[in-house]
Amino acid sequence: MVEKGSNPLQDPSADPANTLENDPDCKSKLSKQLKEYDIKLLKSMKGFGKTMILWIISKERIHGYEIMSKLNTINPKKEMQGKPGKIYPILHDLEKAGLITGTWEAHGKRKLKYYEITEEGVETLERIKRVFRCHRTALLEEFWRDMLTKN
Repeated sequence: MVEKGSNPLQDPSADPANTLENDPDCKSKLSKQLKEYDIKLLKSMKGFGKTMILWIISKERIHGYEIMSKLNTINPKKEMQGKPGKIYPILHDLEKAGLITGTWEAHGKRKLKYYEITEEGVETLERIKRVFRCHRTALLEEFWRDMLTKN
């Protein structure tokens, strides 16, 4: 059992029920592999949005409006959809952290900034995947099954 106030992301061995015994990634000290920004992404729901945006950028070279459009396809309510005031600060944060790079390009009279993932961004996504794999529990699996299953 994890002590109250402890952080299982910083000590994956704290709760043996949350580790996958046969996974060599989980046997190592995962917390030593995590960087400060990885922990920031994992600690909050805001981090989930940032992680999703980083993942989208890992799939293709893309500009901000396209990212917003992709995110808006998963939000059924108009008021919950991504807006420039939310998306662009995240892109700037990811760029400042060195996880993505942006390049301005002219398209007619407009300039668009295209984003690509950096090697550090790829490594960050890999570390986050390891955390999710190593801390997978029956409760989380049931939660995602329920959330992703159509009624």
